[in-house]
Amino acid sequence: MRGIEPLIVGRVIGEVIDVFTPCVKMCVTYNSSNQVANGHELMPNVIVSKPRVEIGGEELRVAYTLVMVDPDAPSPSDPYLREHLHWIVTDIPGTTDTSFDIYVIRPLITGKEIVSYETPKPVVGIHRYAFILFKQTRGRQTVRPPATRDCFNTRRFATENGLGLPVAAVYFNAQRETAARRR
Repeated sequence: MRGIEPLIVGRVIGEVIDVFTPCVKMCVTYNSSNQVANGHELMPNVIVSKPRVEIGGEELRVAYTLVMVDPDAPSPSDPYLREHLHWIVTDIPGTTDTSFDIYVIRPLITGKEIVSYETPKPVVGIHRYAFILFKQTRGRQTVRPPATRDCFNTRRFATENGLGLPVAAVYFNAQRETAARRR
């Protein structure tokens, strides 16, 4: 329960996904030095480009799907577009590297980006941005992209694509950068 406690407190578990047992290491980093940590804030100028994602795998035959969503769109007080989809990458291979079992998602590398990265642009309030990792149950498999980014549902997406419960998740907060905050 300790590993998922911040996800419960941040309401990612409950509003976006169900309780799960984390069993894969995942590290998300923006601009090579801003590591995503549950509940920490990142400034909008830091999250413009897609992040580096390191995923610990089990074996070479395993593949993963990564989903990034904003459950607070368009505003935390009225999230009627919940969840807004920012990114989906599928067929991310597992590794057998015993040092940390890392696979890195970068542009033009293995893994199939089926929904391109959309830069988070919070306008009102503090938004949560969640990265949810699923193990593909049938190795490389067809994962269908949704028709729209708005009103995406991570649970339904996982069910429709036979992904089951997540194996890792992490989220960060971001809010509009005002002139006063930039000084």
